[in-house]
Amino acid sequence: MNPIFQFNQYTLKRQVFALAGKFRFFNPGGQLVMFSEQKMFKLREDIRVYADERKAQEVLMIKARQIIDFSAAFDVVDTSTGMKVGALRRKGLQSLLRDEWEVLDVNDTVIGSLFEDSMGLALLRRFLTGLVPQNYDLTVGGIRVADYKQNFNPFTYELNIDFSMDTAGQLDRRLGIAAGILLAAIEGRQS
Repeated sequence: MNPIFQFNQYTLKRQVFALAGKFRFFNPGGQLVMFSEQKMFKLREDIRVYADERKAQEVLMIKARQIIDFSAAFDVVDTSTGMKVGALRRKGLQSLLRDEWEVLDVNDTVIGSLFEDSMGLALLRRFLTGLVPQNYDLTVGGIRVADYKQNFNPFTYELNIDFSMDTAGQLDRRLGIAAGILLAAIEGRQS
């Protein structure tokens, strides 16, 4: 596996004033380790992840299965091998009140979930103010393996991703990175 997926912590920053969604991943030392960009004018979400901003080496592809789907599923593919890593599927109706996703393995078997950790704050965010930062937990087999915490900043979107509690290595980091991008690209539009 590519060494850019070895870190326990990342900071994802979404560029605010860009026509297409642009995301930068930084390691704990503040170095850029990945760059992601949504394809513009696509009927289906198509997000590519590169080893740097030159886009010389594509490392991941995140692609929606259908054009418009309230419970959209996104396949995550390691583009260096062409192999599917897994998928993330949004739980449509449940996400009206609190964002919730299913984490799927390569055979589309549900292995975990990704969800906003507080129903109260989720409701506050939806009905009163988008200034409340989002916080998500990712579990595999009922065990918390990742935390996604948005920093409060009204001018930019910044998400801290922490895999350090996954001491048994249950979550493929590539799938965890894809989850962060989808949170920033899809759920981040709400805030």
